[in-house]
Amino acid sequence: MLHANEIPVNEAVVQSLVQSQRPDWASLPLSPAGAGTDNVMYRLGDDLLVRLPRTTAKARSLSKERTWLPRLGPLLTHQVPEPVYAGTPAPEFPLPWSIYRWIDATEVDANSVQDWATFGTELATFVHELHNIDLMGASRADELSWYRGGSLKDCEEDISTYFDDCRTITDNGLDVHALEQLWRAALRLPEPPSPHVWLHGDLRPANLLAAKGRLHAVIDFGCLSVGSPAAEHAPVWDLPEPARQAYWNAMNLDDLTWAHARAWAIAVGIAGLSYYRSTWPAFATECRTRLGTILKDAATR
Repeated sequence: MLHANEIPVNEAVVQSLVQSQRPDWASLPLSPAGAGTDNVMYRLGDDLLVRLPRTTAKARSLSKERTWLPRLGPLLTHQVPEPVYAGTPAPEFPLPWSIYRWIDATEVDANSVQDWATFGTELATFVHELHNIDLMGASRADELSWYRGGSLKDCEEDISTYFDDCRTITDNGLDVHALEQLWRAALRLPEPPSPHVWLHGDLRPANLLAAKGRLHAVIDFGCLSVGSPAAEHAPVWDLPEPARQAYWNAMNLDDLTWAHARAWAIAVGIAGLSYYRSTWPAFATECRTRLGTILKDAATR
């Protein structure tokens, strides 16, 4: 349980949901397929994935994915999730839930990718394609107004609180003061003059899948939004340096955008370290590693 208001779910609950709402799939084998900060997942048979939101707030992204993924997917080179069933609330699970096509690929890490420079270029291709898709009448409003597509200044108060908390952690091995200096330096910069575009919103490695050493799919569009693109580039600090450099080169990012992207990477990392250090230590470690990479990278630029 990662959140105070989380709805508990287990295999028996999922089996019951499938039995009552999709009895034609009830005989398919069911097994855990991982979990993230927003959702818990189960594989259903060979070809399906059941995805259940952890909280009421996280459930709001489901209708957004059902609306936009069928429109965006055909315009992208790399595979994205395909919704196939919209589950409805039930006594055993009082939130909407979804079933998607299973994507046969592996989470991106050192075992699934060897040529990181090529991978960085491929990720840039995906981002470039997504950002250049027509907005089709969508605008930065309601469920498409994820905070990472806005201004750094909009979350200054929250991030300052997370910095204060992280300064009390004596074993984080980070120069929190130096990170905050980088963050506040970016706050003083003008916003990059970029038009609003489609944003994935959370391109961390856990949401990237590889096959045969190449980028194969991008998953979890729960943070899909419309906004300014600087924050989209932030997760490249989760990737090895050759991927980061290749991504920068392929995207042709200017120094102002890069500084804002780095600030977003710091903001998300410091928030994750503060929020999840007790409930999900592995994720907090991921955030700590990202922040350490940012400090090392900043020292060489």
